[in-house]
Amino acid sequence: MIEQFAPDQLPAPVAAPVVDIVVPVYNEEADLARSVRRLDADLAASFPYPYRITIADNASTDATWAIAEGLAAASDAVRAVHLDQKGRGRALKQVWLASDATVVAYMDVDLSTDLRALLPLVAPLITGHSDLAIGTRLARASRVVRGPKREFISRSYNLILRSTLGVGFSDAQCGFKAIRTDVARRLLPLVEDTNWFFDTEMLVLAQRAGLRIHEVPVDWTDDPGTTVNIVATAREDLLGIARLARGFATRSIPLEQVRAELTRGPVPSAVPGVPRGLLGQLLSFGAIGVLSTLAYSVLYLWLRLPLGAQGANLASLLITAVANTALNRRLTFGIKGRRGAVAHQIGGLVAFALALGLTSGSLWALHAFAADAGRWVELGVLFVANALATLLRFLILRLMMNREPKRAVAS
Repeated sequence: MIEQFAPDQLPAPVAAPVVDIVVPVYNEEADLARSVRRLDADLAASFPYPYRITIADNASTDATWAIAEGLAAASDAVRAVHLDQKGRGRALKQVWLASDATVVAYMDVDLSTDLRALLPLVAPLITGHSDLAIGTRLARASRVVRGPKREFISRSYNLILRSTLGVGFSDAQCGFKAIRTDVARRLLPLVEDTNWFFDTEMLVLAQRAGLRIHEVPVDWTDDPGTTVNIVATAREDLLGIARLARGFATRSIPLEQVRAELTRGPVPSAVPGVPRGLLGQLLSFGAIGVLSTLAYSVLYLWLRLPLGAQGANLASLLITAVANTALNRRLTFGIKGRRGAVAHQIGGLVAFALALGLTSGSLWALHAFAADAGRWVELGVLFVANALATLLRFLILRLMMNREPKRAVAS
């Protein structure tokens, strides 16, 4: 079945499947036909429920759409839809919301996940036991083949999520997820991201709403030919985390109706309490420090070419210093409202000045003694200097914020 539609105008097919598996694609002419035929054959041979494979082409500029049309014409189980705008999250949201299946799922076109995990993924959703399901590459039972760089990035990202947003799920980025359609229709309108952060935002909102998330250990073989821009994706993710943290702090994300309609009764808040004592504050501050350092690294690489090393360092430090102070004020020291905010930011800027001295001095020393050092050596030196500056920031902020009147501190 071949369909081409505008947003929010997706027609429903006549025969409703139990599971609708969406494969979002953008310029995937090399892998699309082979992967979809393999997926269709595997499901036809072993999957016990009626299924549909939906190829969601989001504005491809190569032969992807023509190939998708051919695949849909050749199999009754395959549907092809075309969207005029890019964005994996946008494609998933629109196709999922329009689906008539009981459960909607998605997997990456490279089929990195062993397909035998699909039935364990969707079965708890079909029975109504769980609301969402995700594949996880970080469980002990998972078997994963991928390089150390991607392994480090994945584990660091999920550590940041646990530390800053208090998430309980283990692998936000695995391209193997499913959700009950009735849950999707209530939850997805709240998801703002239209690209790679879509998965994370959906899961974080689901947990905050008290929904049940089922995890399935998967076998995963990384695709070495992936074209994902790691720096750009990391920048999007960090901005998305900051947006969610701000939304939860200001209570501007309306989860109450979702919680009332879909949860099984009162659930403990997913938001961790304000850390108590020095150890708790250090753990929270350290997590925010990791987030700030990664944000600094992404910003530095992004600004290095137009601003030069010193300019990129200055701009990146200033942006992350202000964000770091605001996050620590709310999450580490539990201070709400605007009371004392100006003084705290001044204290943060004092720490910023120290950080600028440390990092700029490190850059000067590096260029003086190793003029031919590459960009990654620069970044490594700045990473160490920034870590030292972060420790100074903690001492300064703790001294200032622990002097706040008790009425300004969250109970």
